[in-house]
Amino acid sequence: MKKGFMTILLSVLAGGLTAYGVVRATESQPVQSAPATIVKDAAGNAVEYRTVNLAETDYPDFTYAAESAVEAVVYVEVTVRQQYQLNDPFFRFFFGNEYGQPQSREQKGSGSGVIIRPDGYIVTNNHVVSGATKISVTLNNNQQYDATIVGTDPVTDVAIIKVDASDLPTIPLGDSDKLRLGEWVLAIGSPLGAQLRSTITAGIVSAKGRSMPDNSGEFKIESFIQTDAAVNPGNSGGALVNKKGELVGINTAIVSQTGSYTGYSFAVPVNIVKRVAQDLMDFGSVKRAVLGITMGTVDKKFADEMKLSDVSGVYINEVLKGSAADKAGLKKNDVIVAIDGQKITDGASVQAKVNSYHPGDKATISIIRDGKKQDVSVTFQSASLQNGEADADGSIAFYGARLKAAERGVEIVSLSSGKMAEAGAQVGSIILYVNGESVSKPEDVVAKAKKASRAIYIEGVDPNGRTFYFGFGR
Repeated sequence: MKKGFMTILLSVLAGGLTAYGVVRATESQPVQSAPATIVKDAAGNAVEYRTVNLAETDYPDFTYAAESAVEAVVYVEVTVRQQYQLNDPFFRFFFGNEYGQPQSREQKGSGSGVIIRPDGYIVTNNHVVSGATKISVTLNNNQQYDATIVGTDPVTDVAIIKVDASDLPTIPLGDSDKLRLGEWVLAIGSPLGAQLRSTITAGIVSAKGRSMPDNSGEFKIESFIQTDAAVNPGNSGGALVNKKGELVGINTAIVSQTGSYTGYSFAVPVNIVKRVAQDLMDFGSVKRAVLGITMGTVDKKFADEMKLSDVSGVYINEVLKGSAADKAGLKKNDVIVAIDGQKITDGASVQAKVNSYHPGDKATISIIRDGKKQDVSVTFQSASLQNGEADADGSIAFYGARLKAAERGVEIVSLSSGKMAEAGAQVGSIILYVNGESVSKPEDVVAKAKKASRAIYIEGVDPNGRTFYFGFGR
C-alpha cells in the first residue's frame, strides 16, 4: 500500500451514511480507535494501518469561520454613468448634428465588500467602485445604506467606502504572510449579483506571490494569493478567510476564457490591504514608498554568469539616479535575497514588501555582490508627491522631479516619470530662472510655476556647466 493512500468506504447504517477510511498511523499522530492491520512497505518496514470513523479525525470544520465572517461581507451595487456617441451618417442626415452629440446613460454593476471597522468603513476593489455616481451597500441582515468613496488605489486595486452606521460586524485581520500552500480558505461574496448574496465557497491556497498578465501599461503591485475556491464576477471585493475566520485577502480576479470560474481565483493579500486601507482612511490616498530599481528574476543563466550558488532572489537591472536605492549604494547586478529578513523570491515579493513601508521608513536589504552576502540600509522615498509637497529627505516635488536649494539657484536632486524628465531635465542641474524670474529655493520654483497662465519655461545650468532651456505646458 502506498504511503498516504486513503480509501473511502461508505456504510449504510440505521442512522444514515457513515464515512470510514483506511489511514496510516504514525508516532506523531497515532490512531487507536480500531484494530490495526500490519503490512510491509517497499523497504520491508512494518507499517500500521487502522480503519477509523472519519468524523473522529481532524478534518477541517468551516462552520465557525463561515458563520462569523459572513456577517461582515456586504453586497455592493454601483451606478455608473457612461458616455457614448451615435455617429450613423444616415440618422444625422435626417435628425441633424444634434444626433452625433455625446450621450450618457446609467449602468448598474455589483461586487462585494468587507466591513473592517464597526463605524462603517468597508474595503472593496477599486474596479468595483471606479466611476460610480451612486453606491448602495446591503448587509447580510438585509439592511441597506448609501455609501461614499473615501479613497481608491488603482495600483493595488483596493478601495475604501463608508456608510453612515455604527456597531457593525467586522472580520478580524489575519497575517497573509503566514499562509501556507495547501491551507484551507473560504471565499465569501455575491457571485453573479444579488440573487446569490453571501455565498461561501471553500478551497486551498494554490500559490502565493502570483502576478497576472496586464496589457494596460499601468504599474501595479501584484503579489496575489491564488486559490481554487470558486469565485465568479460579483465576488470582487469579497473576503478570503482562513479557518479561524480571519481575513487573509480580498478576492479580486479570475483567469478565464469564458468569464466564469474555471478553477483559479486571486486575492490581494490582507497585509497589502491593511497598509493601503489605513492610508486611504487617514489621508485619502496612499503614501507609497519606492526603492528605485528595475529588476529581473535570477535564473540559471544569470546565476552561472555571476557564479551564484543558487537561483534565489532577484537581480538589479538598473538603479534610478537619485533614488533610495542609489543613495543606499545598491548597484546593477546586485542580487536581493531578503528585505528586513523576509526572503525574496521574485519581483512580486519585492513589490509587496516595499509596499508595506512608508516614505522615510528604513529597511535592511540583504544582497549578494561579487559572491559575498552583505546588508545595506535604505531609506525609502515617496513614489509620487504633489507639486510643492516635501519628501522625507526635505526635497520638494515638482512635476516628477525633487528639488533642493543650492548655493546658487535650485538643484534637481532626483527624477522620475513626469513633465520635467520628458522635457529633458537632468539630475544635478541647477535651475536659475522660471518664466524669466530668478529662484533661490524650491518654493520659489513651485510658486512661480503656479503663476504661469499656460506654459512653464525653465533656465539654468546642467551638471557640465552648460546653459539649458526647456519648457512644458501646465
